[in-house]
Amino acid sequence: MANTRIAILGYGNLGKGVELACRQNDDVELVAIFSRRDPASIKPLTPNVPVYSVANIGEFTDEVDVLVLGGGSATDLPEQTPGYAKLFNVVDSFDTHANIPQHFAAVDKAAKENDTVAIISVGWDPGMFSVARLYANCILPEGADYTFWGRGVSQGHSDAIRRVPGVLDARQYTVPVPAALEAVRSGANPELTTREKHTRECFVVAEEGADLAAIEKTIVEMPNYFSDYDTTVTFISQEELDRNHKGIPHGGSVIRTGVTGADKENKHVIEFSLKLDSNPEFTGSVLVACARAAHRMSTEGMTGCKTIFDIPPAYLSAQSDEDLRAHML
Repeated sequence: MANTRIAILGYGNLGKGVELACRQNDDVELVAIFSRRDPASIKPLTPNVPVYSVANIGEFTDEVDVLVLGGGSATDLPEQTPGYAKLFNVVDSFDTHANIPQHFAAVDKAAKENDTVAIISVGWDPGMFSVARLYANCILPEGADYTFWGRGVSQGHSDAIRRVPGVLDARQYTVPVPAALEAVRSGANPELTTREKHTRECFVVAEEGADLAAIEKTIVEMPNYFSDYDTTVTFISQEELDRNHKGIPHGGSVIRTGVTGADKENKHVIEFSLKLDSNPEFTGSVLVACARAAHRMSTEGMTGCKTIFDIPPAYLSAQSDEDLRAHML
């Protein structure tokens, strides 16, 4: 198959992660970056990659095989993904789990009406963790699922905080409760509420004179993000945030416990885990692999919205089927 020509919409942390991933894949060509900012203010890491205003994106439909969306799940992707699926094959990392069915329906309609392929909600969770959950459930149908995230910075949750009025900058850490994680790994099969599995730590830089109590209340009561967790909000200076929280690490574990045997006497634990120095760079790498798959699916005549469950594993790889069987199987 011909090389996949990728364009990036949004040049924040995730967009830069996608750019770096393109440089590691010989069959992928980064042809453009689109931004809502002044293109002259953006200096890509890759030489000779042009930057354009998003206002001109419609002029490039014949030059881009897949548009990778680098926006946030709170407000960007619900509008951008179905909107740009009318023009391009697209890939996004929409990660508000509760709203994925609604997002899928909107994107599927746009993609089918315009004969494009749109792959949504890919990254590490949703994404790689989703596959781990699916495989483990198929293998151990009698059991329980557990997902633990962190300790690490959640880009989506941090973005949601930054959109609160009065907030200049923020980092949000998701932290597993150690006792809960140990109980699951022991095979005890505990019944855990959302609040019992994780806590959330928010470090926030507020505008001068902002109502700190109102900001804290908005954060801790935010549905789908913080309302179901024990959440702490700590206000700090921009200098402290830059000094102590500039990295974006993350990771976590998907665990499935189950039983087999005539009397269900044998216990099993399946665990898939990730430890990531850079959340956006790793997520960008997943997005690029899925962009390759989107291009291949489109070339074969598929249309509509897809998730990681719909992608044959071989479509993610640049290697031939023969090489995969020889070296990966």
